[in-house]
Amino acid sequence: MLEFLLGASTWAFRSGELAFARGWPLSMLYASLALGLVAIAFTLARRQLGWWRAGVLGLLQLAFLAIVLVLLWRPVLRVEQIRERQNAVAVLVDDSGSMNVADAEKSPARREQAVAALQGGVLKEIAAHSDLRLFSFSDHANPIDSLQDLHGGAGSTRIGEALDTVTQLAGSVPLAAVVLVTDGADTADSLDEAELAKLAAAGIPVHTVGVGPEKPKNDLEIAQLQVPSSAMAGSTVRATVSIRHQDQKTSKLRLYDAGRLLAAQDVQFTDAAGLATVVMEFPAGDAGVRDLRVAIDAAPGETRTANNERHAVMQVDGRRRPVLYVEGEPRWEYKFIRRAVADDRVIRLASAVRATPNRYYRQGLANDDELANGFPATISELYSYDAVIIGSLEAAALSEDQQQWLKGFVDKRGGSLLMIAGRDGLGDGGWSRVAIAPMLPAKLPGGSDRTYGMRKSQARLTPYGRESVVGRLAPDEAANEKAWKELPPLTDYQELGALRPGAVVLLETTTGEKVSPLLVTQRYGRGSTWLLATATTWHWQMQLPKEDQRHETFWKQLLYTLASPAPDRISLQPERSVYEDGNAVTLEAEVLDESFQPAKDPAITVTASAPSGTVVPARVEPSGRNDGRYTVAVDAREPGLYQVHLNAAAAGKTLGEAVTHVRRVDGVLEQFGSWQHRPMLERIARETGGRYWTLDDLAGLPEAIRYSHAGMVESHTIDLWNAPLGFFLLALLKGSEWLLRRRWRRL
Repeated sequence: MLEFLLGASTWAFRSGELAFARGWPLSMLYASLALGLVAIAFTLARRQLGWWRAGVLGLLQLAFLAIVLVLLWRPVLRVEQIRERQNAVAVLVDDSGSMNVADAEKSPARREQAVAALQGGVLKEIAAHSDLRLFSFSDHANPIDSLQDLHGGAGSTRIGEALDTVTQLAGSVPLAAVVLVTDGADTADSLDEAELAKLAAAGIPVHTVGVGPEKPKNDLEIAQLQVPSSAMAGSTVRATVSIRHQDQKTSKLRLYDAGRLLAAQDVQFTDAAGLATVVMEFPAGDAGVRDLRVAIDAAPGETRTANNERHAVMQVDGRRRPVLYVEGEPRWEYKFIRRAVADDRVIRLASAVRATPNRYYRQGLANDDELANGFPATISELYSYDAVIIGSLEAAALSEDQQQWLKGFVDKRGGSLLMIAGRDGLGDGGWSRVAIAPMLPAKLPGGSDRTYGMRKSQARLTPYGRESVVGRLAPDEAANEKAWKELPPLTDYQELGALRPGAVVLLETTTGEKVSPLLVTQRYGRGSTWLLATATTWHWQMQLPKEDQRHETFWKQLLYTLASPAPDRISLQPERSVYEDGNAVTLEAEVLDESFQPAKDPAITVTASAPSGTVVPARVEPSGRNDGRYTVAVDAREPGLYQVHLNAAAAGKTLGEAVTHVRRVDGVLEQFGSWQHRPMLERIARETGGRYWTLDDLAGLPEAIRYSHAGMVESHTIDLWNAPLGFFLLALLKGSEWLLRRRWRRL
């Protein structure tokens, strides 16, 4: 009806340009309209109708005159229209696993809905004017003869690559438009900003057709599982789980290691719908590989449960981590720190405390030559540790070379440095004037005034401390807060100065209303630096019952946190621990010498074993930056847990080895995020000049394609002066004026 009144297609108006065919100047039109307005006003003024009646009649007469004048100027619509039968139109239909989903009980699958909508006359009408090219796509696009060739179930969706493949047709045939029929779940993330810009530059409109509901219904989904790729044996590990939910109120989350339950937690959903984040703590256990699986109980009536679990792989390192602790004087803090980890199987605390100016008392040594001079005498010896603690020791006790080594220990080696308050520690020890000063999380005071002194205060957690393993004295959050509040007060404090922009405060002290940072850290280079502004945590042990383990727990967790991130000289890290629906497994290897410099011309051997035990191909390539890093590519076709072993040697001498594990799973990607991603589909259409459509509103699609600006087009001029709408409006205006005059008896 609308097209009949307008005299042309609505799509012609959307894409065309209005003009006047007479060629008369518009100024003459405006002048004629102005003269008509004067004549109408003069005529109505003589009839004495009253101002509002005269105004109504004047508007009706002026509108009538305006339409007559516009029609006299002969309005036309200039459009570009694709040439009949000389252009191709590509129709891509999503054939991935997510299109197998039936979104309601007894409803057809999304693929069947899409086929039914397209076969309802849409494809036939497109083919009447263009060369119709049909494609199915999932991880790549394939030409098909008919929609009956859709088989479904592919493991991933690459919308960007499919569109790129089809738009390349424009190089051989004139391509007027692309029709993309999909739920928009680009599981391979192939449609990034660069790909969108490339599509827009191609100048081919992409009409997107959305399939499926825009919001999931009654479906719990593990959207993400984050677990450290490695951990120390005996440590406590945190798993962060993101759960997408709708109207559910509660559920239960469970964490397994190869079928063995490690942790379970009840989950309360406070929002009506959205993404909830749950943190689960579990023991790393003994050395080995943890093949982790997190699963959430299905909601009542939930039909899709394949997305209720996720996998992760974590390597547990069983070697003892060496930590260096150097003190400038015997003191209680030193004694109780050593006592806290005396029997620990994970941390080896090698310590040297200065007893006289030229003599150090050493403990926890691996051999008699270790720490013979108090502080390591070579850079290789220093780099053999994973973390360094410096107590009440003045900076001048170290040579300039040793201070530079200490800087490189954090920056290049990737170790952690903890500095503890004391009479000769931090600012009072001159550490604000040496090479490591810019690395520290606070600007240490450097004046002549003493910054260390007695001050009674209470330690408490900050929000960051509550999230850190360091601050966990009890498993329950409320119990943990109570455990910190009940700790005996500290009796000393050392001023730290202004915090750096990247500093994170885990603990703070309160004295009355005064709040001061107590435990502060920041990342620096490959490692991290820490400041502890007290040396009286030993009061926590002395003033509590003997069986109370809070002091030991704090120091063990702090030392674990310091030592665990330090990388080995020979390392092998996968890009991710679980590879979903893809055969290519990529890892990054690093091969360094004893000084943590890139090893020269190493011989690297990589052996990858499939779950069945067979050896699979693995390829090693250097990064090309001479930084000791290499890319390892494993051809992992078989699903399951893979072991990858790397051995490095140089000059006939073994440098070391590294072992890691990764998991390959199939049929996973298409089970997650499989609702209709309408915002992305709308953006594709908007960026390329197309339009977003729904399955029940495809009637206008063929006409929209006809007025495309791509491919081979020809110009048309459509007369609008004879459109029925113009004459209808003229009749309506005059009829309205006549009725009003009759009502007012002014005929």
